[in-house]
Amino acid sequence: MIVLSPFAARSRVLHLISIPKFRPTLRSFSAKMSSDLYITRARQCVPLLSNELHKGQAGRVGVIGGSFEYTGAPFFAAMSALKFGADVVHLFCIRDAAIPIKSYSPEIMVHPVLDDPSDPIKLITPWLDRLHVVVIGPGLGRDPAVFATIRRLLAVCREMGKPLVIDADALFLVSQDLSLIANYPGAIITPNIVEFSRIFGDGDDHTEKFDQIGASVTILKKGFSDTIYSGVNKVGDLVTVQGGKGRRCGGQGDILAGCTAVLYAWALKAEETEPAKVACVGASHFVKVLNETTFAAKGRSMTPTDMIEHIHDVFDTHFERK
Repeated sequence: MIVLSPFAARSRVLHLISIPKFRPTLRSFSAKMSSDLYITRARQCVPLLSNELHKGQAGRVGVIGGSFEYTGAPFFAAMSALKFGADVVHLFCIRDAAIPIKSYSPEIMVHPVLDDPSDPIKLITPWLDRLHVVVIGPGLGRDPAVFATIRRLLAVCREMGKPLVIDADALFLVSQDLSLIANYPGAIITPNIVEFSRIFGDGDDHTEKFDQIGASVTILKKGFSDTIYSGVNKVGDLVTVQGGKGRRCGGQGDILAGCTAVLYAWALKAEETEPAKVACVGASHFVKVLNETTFAAKGRSMTPTDMIEHIHDVFDTHFERK
């Protein structure tokens, strides 16, 4: 085995960079190293379990979503947040979605207020002070009246400086009016490939829309390889996270949203310098490993429920601080 001195190793890398065929490999290596660093930082944000902790100190998460058609998505996001390590999860949905979601689990506190005939915002706002991070979108549907409520809610959350994870149908609303989250302090959006194109357009150059959305908004673009764009130089400082298997059953994005919210709360509490980016990279890595682990056990029959059942084992192996 030949061991190179640091100077010789650096020279070797610089030589490889000068050879065109090696450039993609080195870029991939650089991105992989970058994601590893952020994953390590994410692990360091995990709070140690202690008898001195009180209920809620390990995370209070809100989920805004759930409609007549979609009750599974908000449940997956909420239950994933609980299983990942949040102490408390409140779920705000329309009245028709409440009973099904309540029947799925007694652990989630369900508030059937999104379509309340009086004023949903007055019913939701008192809870916001208690929540560390709010997820908006899973199973939300596209009812114009509910969308009107979400518009008002985003304004209230902005005024309060409430950290957000925006997913699913809420992203459709954002695609219609980017100003809803432009320059929002501490917002994370989690579009899949179709949602990303709807918001930022087709093609490879998204500079103009990235500038419009602002440096304070972090983007977690979901795909076989997830891409996290953050800060002022979103393209130059992007991080990619690879992994996962070919089984792409619906609901995995909801699991990612729930896990991201909890890790985001932990990163904020740990005073991480890049809390949103650390949360996105860490949660992305976690869910991809979760996908691989569950696929190994269930194969083609894998469902989001199966993945949620494996959250503890994957967390204990890859994230727990002991």
